[in-house]
Amino acid sequence: MIRVIIADDHPIVRIGQKVVIEASGTYKVVGEADGPDQLLALMRDTLCDVLVTDFAMPGDHQADGYSLLGLLHRNHPTVPVILVTMFANIATLRASFALGARAIVAKSASARELPLAIRAVIRGRTFISEALRAQMAQAGETDPALQPQLSGKEREVVRMLASGMTVSQIAARVNRSISTISKQKSTAMSRLSISTDVDLFAYARHSGMVP
Repeated sequence: MIRVIIADDHPIVRIGQKVVIEASGTYKVVGEADGPDQLLALMRDTLCDVLVTDFAMPGDHQADGYSLLGLLHRNHPTVPVILVTMFANIATLRASFALGARAIVAKSASARELPLAIRAVIRGRTFISEALRAQMAQAGETDPALQPQLSGKEREVVRMLASGMTVSQIAARVNRSISTISKQKSTAMSRLSISTDVDLFAYARHSGMVP
């Protein structure tokens, strides 16, 4: 019997997930958590083979989804993590896989895809929600588990932007024109499938470019 822990701050979601997960008789939900604090405590005390968790849940600690994923991967590196989230986009996919997630499932499709995701990660494979695969196809993506390759100068610009510098300040620091820095920023965001500065700064932080 494959042991599964589920975490979501909405009880009705957990009820639905448990029904779907246990329907085949192959998987057993051995623990439930309603937030990151309860989840971390549960993972310390309960053995499991797979973790199914929401991306962003309220809590005193590790309420940020990326931080929680990183901590889970460090503390429980052998437990595959399936992320079930409303924030199903390519940027979230990349960052989540980089932080150790093995599967990402859109909440809108979780009932249909969750058992498939569990089966995949148990067999050592990754799983990506169909909605995300469609986004990847439109964007010309191939291997979603790989981090996009930024040039050295693009990484430099992203790092300095995330550290709080403006485009003008970066241009003056590296002796390049403002238009060049702006273009390098835009190119980096395009490669990362990121559309806002907030997401760009989050990527830089969770990729270790800035503390």
